[in-house]
Amino acid sequence: MSTYEKIYEAVKKIPKGRVATYKQVAAMAGNPGWARAVGNALHKNPDPEGIPCYRVVNREGRPAPGFAFGGEGVQRELLERDGVEFDEKGRVIMERYNIAAR
Repeated sequence: MSTYEKIYEAVKKIPKGRVATYKQVAAMAGNPGWARAVGNALHKNPDPEGIPCYRVVNREGRPAPGFAFGGEGVQRELLERDGVEFDEKGRVIMERYNIAAR
């Protein structure tokens, strides 16, 4: 299985209503050092319907400024449809919605 395939499989495991960071996805894919590769893989996502790349945010909970599949603001809209809430600074409330949160 290629690095990208491992990343895509990890992203598929992020449940609806939750988010993961690039580093968390990299670790889930088998190598915590792949955070940059996660970004590249998500930008080239061959199946946006099946691989929910919009559920990946940066470590601060910020969506991508220019989301690859729809432009700025689309990632936030998709997350909000999943039930994810944002704080007043436009960040996901990571204590509540991160996959590591209880």
